[in-house]
Amino acid sequence: MLGAMTNMANTTETLTTERLALRPWRESDAEALYEYAKNPNIGPIAGWPAHRSVEESLDVIRTVLNGPEDYAITLAEDQDTAIGAIALKFAGDSDLFPEDDMTQTELGFWIGEPFWGNGYVPEAARELLRHGFEDLNLTAIWCAYYDGNTKSARAQQKIGFEPVRVTPDVPVPLLHETRTAHENRMTLARWQELQSS
Repeated sequence: MLGAMTNMANTTETLTTERLALRPWRESDAEALYEYAKNPNIGPIAGWPAHRSVEESLDVIRTVLNGPEDYAITLAEDQDTAIGAIALKFAGDSDLFPEDDMTQTELGFWIGEPFWGNGYVPEAARELLRHGFEDLNLTAIWCAYYDGNTKSARAQQKIGFEPVRVTPDVPVPLLHETRTAHENRMTLARWQELQSS
């Protein structure tokens, strides 16, 4: 099943920062994805179950991480090894803004536990915000976290997202439960303000 792997090239470019490269997911990333996504400290807090096999991770690459703005987070010196995921999800894949509004997106991210505490998520997120506002001409980018996800809450605050609302009883379909969601937003004006400060 993992034999003939191809580059899935869902995005048109690789985005780079000082320490990272954000590139399209490849089927050959399945083993690295499984290595980090099998960790019960990663997915469940974000609303998805820990991966159970390399085959499941491959299926996720093919069916979930295949959007036009889905990126594997890699270290700049090792761009062949995915260590996390970051994406902009458009209308239809997010319920944080009207489904007919193509000027807004939702930012989602996670990174493997061995890489926690290095500031990689804020670094990757700031580059995706730049890309969204400068290259995609977005007006706002949303980001959310569930109650208890203190790491995501801190990352979003550090990046500069502003709280908009707290929504109770949000369905978490992959885990068959409901949770309270904290929904934050970065507007174009806010992002421009942060760039000039």
